[in-house]
Amino acid sequence: MNPLPSAPRRILILKPSSLGDVIQAIPVLRLLKRHLPASEIHWWIDTGLSALFEDDPDLAGLQLFDRRRWTRPTGWPLMIRSLRRMRQLGFDWVIDLQALARSAIVAWLSRGRLIVGLEDPREGAPAFYDEAVPRPSRNTHAVDWYLSVLDRLGIAKETPFDWLPPRPVVAKRIRERWPVAGGRWIALQPGARWVTKRWPARHFQQLVGTLAARLPDVRFAILGSRAEADLGREVATGAPDRCLLLAGDTTLPEMVEWLRGCELLVTNDTGPMHAAAALGKPVLALFGPTEPRRTGPYGQIEHVLRRSLPCVPCFRNSCRRAIDRECLVGLSPREVADVALVRLAQATG
Repeated sequence: MNPLPSAPRRILILKPSSLGDVIQAIPVLRLLKRHLPASEIHWWIDTGLSALFEDDPDLAGLQLFDRRRWTRPTGWPLMIRSLRRMRQLGFDWVIDLQALARSAIVAWLSRGRLIVGLEDPREGAPAFYDEAVPRPSRNTHAVDWYLSVLDRLGIAKETPFDWLPPRPVVAKRIRERWPVAGGRWIALQPGARWVTKRWPARHFQQLVGTLAARLPDVRFAILGSRAEADLGREVATGAPDRCLLLAGDTTLPEMVEWLRGCELLVTNDTGPMHAAAALGKPVLALFGPTEPRRTGPYGQIEHVLRRSLPCVPCFRNSCRRAIDRECLVGLSPREVADVALVRLAQATG
């Protein structure tokens, strides 16, 4: 283990994607800034996620990564300018929390005085680091693995910290745009990047119908990307007059503030789940092929539902069982509704 450089003047965090992974890495930023308030911290982030850090109190700047343009020759001049700018900033510490070949090469090209990253052998990233931090155990949660990098840097990991600080301006915009004042809301996230992570939309639809009958004062905010709007429309048919379809209609900051105002999120394993967990909102997470101990809702792993099958977790984006997605399809809407009602009672009791 090499001796640490003196207190850093500038720090670069590399964690460009995806949404859930970025949210899980934010505690590293918060604790670095708490213990090194004079340091300027920058974040290398995908352009599509940069809004998450608008006006962030702990960041001095964003270094943008445009994945679509960087992979084409026409985008290479932009990539070169970005790398040159990072070199000119003169980072003392570069912390790679992505641990893939692309991010490791960027870390190395940035010429930081100390490069620390995760010991993930998938793409040979550790070869570019001065220090590689192993995962403490196979099922260590991603948040705890990211935070273990701070041990190497001599930074204490005490809590609490404000994971996703409130954005009053964004909250005001939501109140002006949508009929939210004075209502009780349950958020639903029926989409996910992998089809194998999706509880069927028809199940979400039946869940809405069941909860609407049991909770006459509750409305449902259906989240998701623009590509998931059709899923949202199917879910909304469970109680059309009680559902607000937000899929593809919110910015990232608006999605976060919507979650802040909801009493519960029922979700697949996807980005908004991590946002709700970061906010400390009650989460009911529906898991299939992935391992909640590694990537579940942080601090709420006990509120994950999944079917125990010999193949779970398979970590696959396609299902080979005779019953497609049996690990998720086997969770009935009635079962999920019963647990959701318990979670609401716990939250409001």
